[in-house]
Amino acid sequence: MTLALAQFPKVAIPVHLPEAEFDPAEAEAIVGGLSSPSKMPCYSTSISAWRCGVGSALAQVKGSTCEGCYARKGCYNYPNTKNAMERRYIALADPRWVAAMAFVIMVKTFPLRGRKPAVPFFRWHDSGDLQSVSHLRNIVTVAILTPGVSHWIPTREYGIVRKYLAEYGPFPANLTVRVSAAMIDGSAPADFPVTSEVVASDAARDAAVARGASICPAPTQGNECRDCRACWNREVATVAYWKH
Repeated sequence: MTLALAQFPKVAIPVHLPEAEFDPAEAEAIVGGLSSPSKMPCYSTSISAWRCGVGSALAQVKGSTCEGCYARKGCYNYPNTKNAMERRYIALADPRWVAAMAFVIMVKTFPLRGRKPAVPFFRWHDSGDLQSVSHLRNIVTVAILTPGVSHWIPTREYGIVRKYLAEYGPFPANLTVRVSAAMIDGSAPADFPVTSEVVASDAARDAAVARGASICPAPTQGNECRDCRACWNREVATVAYWKH
């Protein structure tokens, strides 16, 4: 498979490939592989939650949505998992990363005939968050190169998102950047049209519903998304998750 990179934007992490051709194994090695969270209907990519900027600060704040972060405990602490996340973090600086990531997503999302059916969705960062504007810009380019895939980025990096929008304009139609509230039972900043929040009580849930939020159904269906795709749908202004 040959992947043409038409009108490739300039980024701080340099990518200078007008055309790239990969073997699938080579491409996976370049990006550090993908993750496959059991809850998700699709593949994801993750870096260590200890590398979060805003999230690391919020982890120290009582009542924040990052206090007791799930991605800093459990299976995320297994040595193999930690090593894989660090490989993915280091891979962000590889000038082949954008082309290789787009290639891997397409190969994984639209497998060859006779294998599992296509699931045209991708989640960014089941652990970790945006590192910089250039990181976000590279992800946007991956989305542009994979127009048949719906991408979702949950993020608490308000500053990075605001700076990107100011410098480069709207996100492509197949990329939903869902800005997350910083505090449990709180809302995300009002200037973001697509958000998420975490509720910890029936009263908070009812208030979220009254504001038009869609309640994540995972807790009532084996902690899985199943057929729900609200997080990927920018027409769903707010998704509310129950506190883990």
